[in-house]
Amino acid sequence: MTNDDVLIFRFCRSKCHKNFKRRKNPRKARWTKAFRKSAGKELTVDPAFEFEKRRNVPQKYDRDTWTKSVEAMKKVAEIRQKREGAHITKRLQKGRVLEKERDRKEVERNLALIKHPMAGKRIKEAAGSRVE
Repeated sequence: MTNDDVLIFRFCRSKCHKNFKRRKNPRKARWTKAFRKSAGKELTVDPAFEFEKRRNVPQKYDRDTWTKSVEAMKKVAEIRQKREGAHITKRLQKGRVLEKERDRKEVERNLALIKHPMAGKRIKEAAGSRVE
């Protein structure tokens, strides 16, 4: 697909191409990479992304550089996976904190349901009998 300013778009599947032709905003469709990155669900800035950029100048084939680059690709994939995992756990941490706070507020609000009305009297009576 070519645009007026001679930008060439390559789509991963027909679904993406159809949405592009309908002029749908990809940041509003929840299944797109654009939405996930704009909503903070995926990493946006990571040095590992620099390796995936297209290079305009082709390099002459060399077996040694080829093997080194394949090994480097594996290492980069491992590093990226660790970073993505850390990003996800960091995102989920916020939810856990909010959930604990919500639970605390619920307990405070419904304390009468949890606490037995006679619980305070028994403790006071026991303390009073010991003093005497």
